[in-house]
Amino acid sequence: MEIHQDWQWLDPAARGASCAMGNFDGVHLGHRSVIDLARGTAPLGVITFEPHPRQYFAPAAPAFRLMNAEARANRLAKLGVAHLFQLQFGSVLAGLTPEDFAARVLAKGLGISHVVVGEDFRFGKGRAGTAQDLQRLGLAHGFRTTVAPLLRHGETDVSSTAIRNALSEGRPRDAAAMLGHWHRIEGEVIHGEKRGRELGFPTANMALDGLHLPRFGVYAVKVDLRTGPQAGTYMGAASLGVRPMFGGQAPNLETYLLDFQGDLYGHHLSVALVDYLRPEMKFDGLEALIVQMQADCDRARDVLLAA
Repeated sequence: MEIHQDWQWLDPAARGASCAMGNFDGVHLGHRSVIDLARGTAPLGVITFEPHPRQYFAPAAPAFRLMNAEARANRLAKLGVAHLFQLQFGSVLAGLTPEDFAARVLAKGLGISHVVVGEDFRFGKGRAGTAQDLQRLGLAHGFRTTVAPLLRHGETDVSSTAIRNALSEGRPRDAAAMLGHWHRIEGEVIHGEKRGRELGFPTANMALDGLHLPRFGVYAVKVDLRTGPQAGTYMGAASLGVRPMFGGQAPNLETYLLDFQGDLYGHHLSVALVDYLRPEMKFDGLEALIVQMQADCDRARDVLLAA
């Protein structure tokens, strides 16, 4: 997959794509239905924005993203996307009217042949443009527009918001049902305070900066170790939160890989939240904590073997 970040100086070989357009946070089943409608004889493309427009307009708002740009690109590549147009969202794009966006960015800049959007898609300055406006503008500027209906899961529309709500309530399986895959937290292993190592459970620490925070607690997880000589998939137990036993304040993810020995610092992990085991707790002492950590690992193993 080729990633393009500039719509004004695009390689001519990338023009003519049939594109799905949106933010694609989580790349859930609704997003995949939009992408599938864009498949055809032309190369498959995705048009998205970085940073997320919500981040641009409200930078001080609480973190909300389900995945960072790298994780989103990895997921889109697995779906067979040939061209990812990851447009840099700033004052220029934010100031374009719907008419200018369709003419300057989609038609002249990217030279698309077809675009697919969800029925709730909005675009242009002040979010003034609707999916129906895009259909009209596409006719005027030489590209087709398809509007995809919203996908439902039970009585709920499949959406990034619904997935965030499921994760906030400690329901990773419900989130996975809407995502079409486990919710994953991806990134590099960073140095922590090494308390897990001292307790006999060395953990891989990962930052959660900019990401929506699932319910704090302990999870059964599947872990893809993406780099290094021991790259592969492992079972694990992970603690997501602030470590109340030790007076922590900044949330992070600490993952213990079952049946693994080795150094993970600097390696890239993808941690899939499979099941919520218990909330964060404070213990009377380290011995009680160690007993609980072993119980968490045993339960995580049972859950993952049955998953």
